[in-house]
Amino acid sequence: MKSKIFLVVRILLGLFVLVFGLNKFLNFLPAFELTGDALNYFGALAKSQTLNLVGIVEVVAGLALIFNKWGALLTVILMSVSVNAVLFHATLDPANIGPAIGLLLLNVITLIGYKDSYSAMLKG
Repeated sequence: MKSKIFLVVRILLGLFVLVFGLNKFLNFLPAFELTGDALNYFGALAKSQTLNLVGIVEVVAGLALIFNKWGALLTVILMSVSVNAVLFHATLDPANIGPAIGLLLLNVITLIGYKDSYSAMLKG
């Protein structure tokens, strides 16, 4: 039963980040209304091409999770995106924090599902 739950969560996380990653290039989702510091910060990320790099990471991670190739590695890499999304929304755009918290929760659950893959790395 655990493997079925992990499969569903892994694919949900993969679809979530794939859609948001593709959106960074194709702009098919409605944009969040940002003002003040949030708009300035997000504008700086866009101008510096950082959002393009995040989009590439999200697309690659999404595909890896959906097809179950290198999922353990990309779930760890994706954790930085998840934490930064929550911190951005918590500090600059709290009204839109819901999807970021969802991303973080899915990411944490997926990390737990891959815990056996990390045992060698975590040995002291």
